[in-house]
Order: sequence, then structure tokens, then C-alpha cells
Amino acid sequence: MDVHAVPTITHGRMLVQDARVAARKGLLVGFHGYMETATTQMDRLQAIPGASDWTLVSIQALHRFYRGRSEEVVASWMTREDRELAIADNLAYVAASLDQVPHDRSTRVVYTGFSQGVAMAFRAGVFGGLAASAIVAVGGDVPPELTTDPTLRFPAVLLARGSRDEWFTRAKYEKDVDALKTRGVGLEPLVYDGAHEWNAPVSDAIGEFLSKISRGH
Repeated sequence: MDVHAVPTITHGRMLVQDARVAARKGLLVGFHGYMETATTQMDRLQAIPGASDWTLVSIQALHRFYRGRSEEVVASWMTREDRELAIADNLAYVAASLDQVPHDRSTRVVYTGFSQGVAMAFRAGVFGGLAASAIVAVGGDVPPELTTDPTLRFPAVLLARGSRDEWFTRAKYEKDVDALKTRGVGLEPLVYDGAHEWNAPVSDAIGEFLSKISRGH
């Protein structure tokens, strides 16, 4: 299926692959990790079993830079500097981007993120203009201000960690699992064989998770 780039009003970049017309299950929205691109996350989304039944949307972070001394352009969602302002900018950017993708109030929306993109997936899923059916988080922790705010509501969550991941450590993972369970979130925890990566076992597990979501489980 054709993947096409869609310019956004804030001069960002978004890739969209339309679902098969006969089997549209909703929007599967992806956020890449640090020093990656929308293309990187689109490749991950496409590798999920059953992904062709979803409209795939991969949004690239606004803050672009060159990888090392190369000419390869990559991006980052934010840094510590002006953090709160960056969060607000990113949420507005994501909302404006998704406004350009056909949907209505009945459209199922699942936000996915890898590494640094996990925080974006959670923030968009909790604060975004489109109500989230689920959040898929791979290799990144939940923003702490979300789990400590009792007024916030979470959709179903698949929280995944590689067994050899040295960045998203076991301690961070277990802390988030406990925090989400305490909040009564419909949580599906997953520890897969891998390091800090989104690999084939992760894609397979996400495919099964999406099947449950699409069946209304």
C-alpha cells in the first residue's frame, strides 16, 4: 500500500498509509524514538501482523538535527530545556496532524511509541483530542506526572520491555507496572527476549493485543 508524506501546519512531517477499505479498524498512530524518524516508526508499524487493516500514522518529532557528522536528518521530541512548553507544543502539533487524517468520533485510535516516543504515546493517549482505545509502549517509561495524577484516565495499555534493555531497566518497568495496576488500568505487561529494541516478538505481541482491542476486549 502507498505510504505518503503529509506536511503539517507547524512544518512537521507525518507519514500515512491508508487501511484496506474493506477492513478499516481505526488509526494506529506511532511515535519514534530519539535520533530516529517517522520512516523508522512506520517500518515498525508495518511489521505488526494485521497492520494493513489499520490506517497507519507515523508522526515525526519537530526538533530535527543531523546524526553525528553525517547528512542524515533525525529528530527528537524534546529535551529538559523548557520542558513544559515543549510538551504543550508537541500535543498541539500531534492534534493538528491527526486533524488531517480522516476519522470521526467512532474511529478507534491506538497510540504507539518506542523509547523516547513512549512518553508522547502516553501524553497523546491521555490528553489528546482523539480518545484513545489503547496505548502500546515499547522500551520507555510512563511520564511520572501521569501516574501520580488521580484525575487522569488511562485506556488499555501494553507495556513492553526487552529482558536485556539497559535503558528501560527492570526497576523502571516494574515501577510502572505497579503504578498502572494501582490505578486500575487494563494492563498487559510484556517482557520479551531482546535489548533496547522493537523486534519481531514485540510486533507479534502487539498484533495479538490489537486483535483483542478490535474485538472490544
